[in-house]
Amino acid sequence: MNDATAALKESVGRYGVWSAQLRADAPAGAAERADAVAELERLGFGAVWLGGNSSARDAAPLVAASSRVVVGTSIQSVWEHEASAAAASFAELEVAHPGRFVLGLGVSHGPRVAGYGRPYAKMTGYLDELDRAGMRPGHRVLAALGPRMLELARDRAAGAIPYLVTPEHTARARERLGEGPLLAPEFKVVLDTDPFRARATARAFLARYLELPNYTRNFLSLGFTEDDVTGGGSDRLIDAVFAWGDEDTVRERIAAFHDAGADHVALQVVEDAPAGTLPREGWRRLAALLA
Repeated sequence: MNDATAALKESVGRYGVWSAQLRADAPAGAAERADAVAELERLGFGAVWLGGNSSARDAAPLVAASSRVVVGTSIQSVWEHEASAAAASFAELEVAHPGRFVLGLGVSHGPRVAGYGRPYAKMTGYLDELDRAGMRPGHRVLAALGPRMLELARDRAAGAIPYLVTPEHTARARERLGEGPLLAPEFKVVLDTDPFRARATARAFLARYLELPNYTRNFLSLGFTEDDVTGGGSDRLIDAVFAWGDEDTVRERIAAFHDAGADHVALQVVEDAPAGTLPREGWRRLAALLA
């Protein structure tokens, strides 16, 4: 493990927050987003991961609004951002705020990218370009699910940030990565003890992801069936990829990822709320149960 990777693992700590809402760029919400990330830092989260096709530009105002928390992209699509521009944006933010930004990269999904093909080759070529631009591996992580991409995260990045996974996947990923690299899976939390309501909230949220073959193939590789990944997801699948229930149950579900080998868990609070709403009370409740 090199010094940059070790520093990153220490900086992000055991828990972070994953949020698509924090990457929004509407000026009207900028003050609330800045206030929210400063509060997340006070609550003790070590990292904020920006969902969607995010970039250093999205991260910069959140880095400026806080003093310690690491802000990462989860992910920046290698299809939609030029590597040279990504390296230049990283360098600019690194000079202003050393160690506060990590570039999370991913190959996105075929249904979302025109001309999608050979994603592994696309990622290796992108990393080659980052290397030529002077960006070191210790400042980037990969959204790796399968064995080859995990090995690439091990060999040419600081580690992996798998999305929509289970502790079983985390155990496999740790075995593939070895002990040194960062392993920071994302995990969804519904803070609701009512089984019917919690699963309904989770199922409505999960439906969009079950249209993406990268995820469904990964679920099938973990032992789920075609029936599990249709109709918005079976109860078995919902209960595997979301934590819901009382505080002890949620705490135990999160701990299972650490027990399986995760260094850090990026927690996404899922609520039945209008699009774009920051789940700030949910983040507070999550911080309290993790304290």
